[in-house]
Amino acid sequence: MCYHYSLTKKQEEIMKMIRAEWEMPFEPVYHVSGFEFAPMPVITMQEPRKVQAYQWGLIPHWVKTAEDAQKLRAQTLNAKGETVFEKPSFRTYVKENRCLVLADGFFEWMEYRKKKYPHFVHLDGLQLFAFAGLYSHWTDKETGELLRTFTIITTDANPLMAKIHNTKQRMPVILPHELWDTWLDPALNKEDIQSLLAPCDNALMKAHPISKLITTRGADTNVPEVTQPYEYAELAS
Repeated sequence: MCYHYSLTKKQEEIMKMIRAEWEMPFEPVYHVSGFEFAPMPVITMQEPRKVQAYQWGLIPHWVKTAEDAQKLRAQTLNAKGETVFEKPSFRTYVKENRCLVLADGFFEWMEYRKKKYPHFVHLDGLQLFAFAGLYSHWTDKETGELLRTFTIITTDANPLMAKIHNTKQRMPVILPHELWDTWLDPALNKEDIQSLLAPCDNALMKAHPISKLITTRGADTNVPEVTQPYEYAELAS
């Protein structure tokens, strides 16, 4: 699964890479948790040359109340690629509302002797990439507030992630820059979409253990130290 990720590059640096208009000011994020339902940079099929703020945790259009929306969004942080065309929360959006969730790393936990050890995972060279995502626009009928939300699609783990996320053996779908336009292409059919929901090439990825700062109660985890390598003697042995 994928409930924690990073986008540590500065806005100016990202703009040079992708040459897109930004509607939001952005500061580097070293750690964001999905359960914060934070607004993060997303590129949608509707506006493929604009970076917009969408909140993590997709709220489907058919949700009736704000209370129901808040309950559901914690369950829609991720969408399984294998069932995305079947689940009511996602099947409408996979055809017409695909998006790119900008990132340069994510966090996952390895279980070893009944203890869990956090890891930071990224592309070689800490390159910018995008998670394959879906997005929705939902309006609170009582207040008129429009909520723009997204989910991250997951798939089977590649060998690297199977070793790290060794309990569930899942990983987010990672799209390198050369596949961004393809993912947003409205002409894609079901088979084309499914072909993109595959594990990232193992050879393109790197990972290392990090300290348990990321799960320290009351600590500020949105700091550079959260991504830094940390040695655990029990893992080294």
